[in-house]
Amino acid sequence: MTRRATILALLGLIAVIFIGLLLFRWRFIRQLLSRPKGPPVPPTYRADRFRQEGRSRVVLVAGGNPERLVYECLQRLGAEEKLQAAGKRILVKPNIVSGSPAPTTTNPEVVRTVCQWLKERGAETVWVGDMSAVMTLGTRSSMKSSGIELAAREAGALPVYFEEHEWIPVSLPRARYLDQVPVSEYVVNADLVINLPVIKSHKWATYSVCMKNFVGATHGRYRPYMIDSEHWEEIVSEINAAYRPDLNIVDGTKVMYAGGPWRGDEADMGLILAGGDRIACDAVAVALMKTFPTHQRMKDRGVWEQTQIRHAQELGLGIEGPHSLELEIHHLKVPSPELQSRLEEMQKLIFA
Repeated sequence: MTRRATILALLGLIAVIFIGLLLFRWRFIRQLLSRPKGPPVPPTYRADRFRQEGRSRVVLVAGGNPERLVYECLQRLGAEEKLQAAGKRILVKPNIVSGSPAPTTTNPEVVRTVCQWLKERGAETVWVGDMSAVMTLGTRSSMKSSGIELAAREAGALPVYFEEHEWIPVSLPRARYLDQVPVSEYVVNADLVINLPVIKSHKWATYSVCMKNFVGATHGRYRPYMIDSEHWEEIVSEINAAYRPDLNIVDGTKVMYAGGPWRGDEADMGLILAGGDRIACDAVAVALMKTFPTHQRMKDRGVWEQTQIRHAQELGLGIEGPHSLELEIHHLKVPSPELQSRLEEMQKLIFA
């Protein structure tokens, strides 16, 4: 080939790639080019509603269908009295990283039940929102494929797809790697935010539970791999300095204990845990995953030495350690020997 023919061939290839991106990844490009709205606002940081006598309560309920588990867990936590949902606009934030079923994403039955519980208690509006992983946009298709959109609508909630709405920059005065992060307008404007993650391992962030779930509420240019791929976990923690959820309800109906975040080794656990403190809930979930043959990085670190947890503590985002945690475990039926053994080992890992 002549030099000119080579150049034309390369230009043609570039054009084909560019057109392909426009056709198949236009949502990705639009997200990266979009701009946050207005100057940075201060973090939305509320007190832990479920802290008593200096300790943050986490309630774990096992041994039932998703509806029974959620209702029992919230009743034992005293969520109705603490949240006062009547007349409020509430954002429910599940994990919808893609359109795959649980435990890649939050169990639709758990989403339906939480929305139903909120509507029964007089919530004015319940939004169910997320933004899928940037390279799997749009969230509309992911929410539909995962079954979460239908579950939300059946419970009287309104699905929202964050990339189709405004982003508001939030200042992060204590962070090391970021000075601000744009978050969904729904996080800033909701009266209450209910964090609804699933329990799973993550090959880059080590694990994905409460804190990692908030990444889906941040602008695409601020995903950890866009900022510093060597400090995934620290950046996850720093993004969480933008807000505090009013309640974390963690889906443990199925657990992905190795691999992740897309595919991995799974186990049916049939449990839900909930609390007001992200670090506390993450610690319980990490300890549970450590009872399985999870990946080496999680195994090598103690529960309280996980980087996400340690860095979040440095930022003052939650409890300081096991002495600040009150864990309650309840069974709706007699647990199997395997489940009982895992929960006992989990408690030893937390309180060792």
